[in-house]
Amino acid sequence: MNHELIFSLAGLIAMAGWAALLLSPLIPVWSDRIAGLVIPGILSAGYVVILIAAPAPSGGFGSFAEMRDLFSHADALMAGWIHFLAFDLLIGAWICRQGRRNGLPFWSVALCLPVTFLFGPAGLLLFLLVRALQRAFGGRLA
Repeated sequence: MNHELIFSLAGLIAMAGWAALLLSPLIPVWSDRIAGLVIPGILSAGYVVILIAAPAPSGGFGSFAEMRDLFSHADALMAGWIHFLAFDLLIGAWICRQGRRNGLPFWSVALCLPVTFLFGPAGLLLFLLVRALQRAFGGRLA
């Protein structure tokens, strides 16, 4: 298994989804489909292929030591990386949909996207804070 190639391809595929999210004010339906369904589905399929094709590594999720051992295996690390790419993109797509539904200005949503891309849960937390502030101030964040 060529891990460098898979890493690069998965990253490029995920970046296409993030680009679609940045274009979501112009193409909301398509960005939802691309970043919220198609690309996470492709990444998930790749994840499953790696799980099936790779030999079972040692380690597990029962303790920190087992988890460290598990992710010392290249195939498990690659599967974990693709898992992050797929789920962070799903959260980014959800943030864009919720932002539109809640009438948030796109600039406030767009601020959350790179944080979500780089730091997953921190981006979600930032969005939840932005949405709470929008509600607290009666929608006057525009």
